[in-house]
Order: sequence, then structure tokens, then C-alpha cells
Amino acid sequence: MRLRPIIALLLFSSTLPLFSQVSPEAREGGWPIVIGGGFSDFATDYHGSNRMEGVTAWVDWNFYSAPGWLSGFGLEVEGHTIRFGVPSGFSQLREDTGEGGAIYTWRHDPNFHPYAKLLAGMGSIDFPPTVGPSGPTTYSHDTRHLISPGGGAEFRAYRNIWVRADYEYQFWQSIFGASGIRPNGFTIGVSYHFSHLHHD
Repeated sequence: MRLRPIIALLLFSSTLPLFSQVSPEAREGGWPIVIGGGFSDFATDYHGSNRMEGVTAWVDWNFYSAPGWLSGFGLEVEGHTIRFGVPSGFSQLREDTGEGGAIYTWRHDPNFHPYAKLLAGMGSIDFPPTVGPSGPTTYSHDTRHLISPGGGAEFRAYRNIWVRADYEYQFWQSIFGASGIRPNGFTIGVSYHFSHLHHD
């Protein structure tokens, strides 16, 4: 009777090396998710190229398991709020955007990943009330569809932590005239890659 617990213990201990060999392979893929945030500096394109600052956050989903060059594709969801450093005379100026779309990342270097993206979404802008022929109006807020091409690069800082430098050019449709506005600017931030794949 005393042999049964001993045999069971020996059988269990003999399986431990198997678990230790299998588990690293299971963790190697991880989640194909990237989250990040950073500081942005944008030209608002409201009555000139007034520059303002704000914050940006993003989440990426990457298709690592896709065959060949398709593994570079992914999806990105991104949000900006540009609200700091308001120019003199435009005390209510603020631009917020929410976008989503495709991103393609070149991952052939383990520590440097350039990328290009094309996003679309909605933009919200607050501005000083306009003055019409009859005097001031209450028109001080608007929303529009927008398209945003952009690109940049990520540099590995430490393990799964990366530094991102990003540029984006936004096309706000048919606001303040037929041509719309074209805010554009840079974001410097930090990303965390939940995936353990260092390179393809």
C-alpha cells in the first residue's frame, strides 16, 4: 500500500520535464497585441498652422500566423486628443479623433520595425464661436469623417517595451469650406508588445 503513493509521485515527477519543454513553445507566440501611448505635437490647420500638443493612445492586432509577407499586416485602433498649448485668440480650440484601419509592419530586424498605416474614423473639433453678418453665432463645434495615412518606426528599448515615432496626416472632409482641414503631426511614445515573437 505504501508503494502506490511513491509510484504516483515518481510518475508525476517524470512528467515535469515534459511540461518544462512544452510551455516555452506555448508562450513563444503570446498575444499578437500591442498597446501604447504617447505625446503628440500637431498643426491643427485651423486658421493657419497653429501648433498644439496632446496625447495619443493605440492598440494593434497583428497577423503573425499569416503566411509569408502577409504576416506584416495588422489592424490598428487609435485615438488623439489635441488640447494643450492653445494659441492666443483661440481659447476653445480642441481636436479629438478616433480612427481604425490597416497597418503594415516590416519585422525583419529584431530591434527596428518601420511601418505604414491607413486609418479612417471621426474627428471632433471645438473652436471659438464664429461671427456672421448678423454678429456672433453659437456655431463652435463640429464633427467630420476623416482619413489618415501615416507611418513611422518602433525601436526596441527593453524586451517587450518599444519606443515609437509616428507621423500622421489627417484629411477632415468638407469642414470650413469644400477642401476641409488637414491637421498633421508627430507622436513620440512607448508600446508594449504582448507577443514574444521577436522577429519573423
